[in-house]
Amino acid sequence: MIDRRLIQNFDWILLFLIAGIAVMSIANLYSATYAVRNIGGSQVFYKQIYWFLIGFSFLLVMTTFNYTHMDRFAYPAYAISILLLVLVLVTGKVTSGSQRWISLGPITFQPSEIAKFSIILVLAKFICERGTQKSYHLRDLWQPFLLIALPAGLILKEPDLGTALLLVAVGGSMILIVGIHWKSLVILLCANMAAAPLIWMKLEPYQQMRILTFLDPGLDPLGSSYHINQSKIAIGSGLFWGKGYLHGTQTRLHFLPEQHTDFAFSVLAEEWGLLGAGFLLLFYLALIFWGLMIAANSRDRFGSMLAIGIVAIVFWQVLINVGMVTGILPVVGIPLVLFSYGGSSLVTTMILLGLLMNISMRRFMFQ
Repeated sequence: MIDRRLIQNFDWILLFLIAGIAVMSIANLYSATYAVRNIGGSQVFYKQIYWFLIGFSFLLVMTTFNYTHMDRFAYPAYAISILLLVLVLVTGKVTSGSQRWISLGPITFQPSEIAKFSIILVLAKFICERGTQKSYHLRDLWQPFLLIALPAGLILKEPDLGTALLLVAVGGSMILIVGIHWKSLVILLCANMAAAPLIWMKLEPYQQMRILTFLDPGLDPLGSSYHINQSKIAIGSGLFWGKGYLHGTQTRLHFLPEQHTDFAFSVLAEEWGLLGAGFLLLFYLALIFWGLMIAANSRDRFGSMLAIGIVAIVFWQVLINVGMVTGILPVVGIPLVLFSYGGSSLVTTMILLGLLMNISMRRFMFQ
């Protein structure tokens, strides 16, 4: 029998925010793929609707069980994600020079998306097991750092710098929320600065070039700088009101690269201007704020840490993607969450948001 309190506490605000971003995403994708033959045009548009329907189905499924029982599956889920990341490096599908996909018959998915879910789950479990100590010292950090570094390192080998950095940012956010002693934090910052040259040497040549062109956009205007230059032209030409729906010249003339995936926000800004872009960002801000409220109102530590991890996923993807397309950050290939085209990323995000809704709906259970 369904507990009536679950229906009474259904989080309609969270559902409204997700649905609002979904509607804007589908409308923007139609424009981004309008009469564009080389990326499938209407086929891509209908596929995204299909993925949204699947995603919403998974979201509802994630609200049907008690999330507190998920802690027992944290380490097994983490182990499975590591095995899949190893498997993709051995037998994965190579696309555009990156080995990120596993094909199982008609289904193709990215194990790195599963890693996002598992890292949140395993860190929430680990933090709860450590108890409520005030802050972490260096001696306490080697275990969570190892949990983060293992999947991040495997993803970096694909290579997928953007997702690897995202895992580090999300894991780091969860640990920082718990608290790190200031002396330990200073040591870690100094160690990262000292390791920067080594990290630079480990980057692929195209990744190094992206950073160099970020520092100097005029370095390679027809090569590595082309993407970001065209994106800034599109965003700037939208001004306040935009050029109108289906009337973005950068988009229609195909100057804007990856306009249905990584640079979907640029399409929106060109056609709807600062007003439309700001409206979308307000929805994201509300979603992040509401997620933090859910974390604060959760009646158990495990639920609170899960909520913080999910909010961190949304926050960092929005920050990195918008910063990337506006030239504030280097191009690292992070899609705009719930907005850019992509099945694996969309379904994973909807599963995580379904878990966030689960936590919100069951907050009364611990009163």
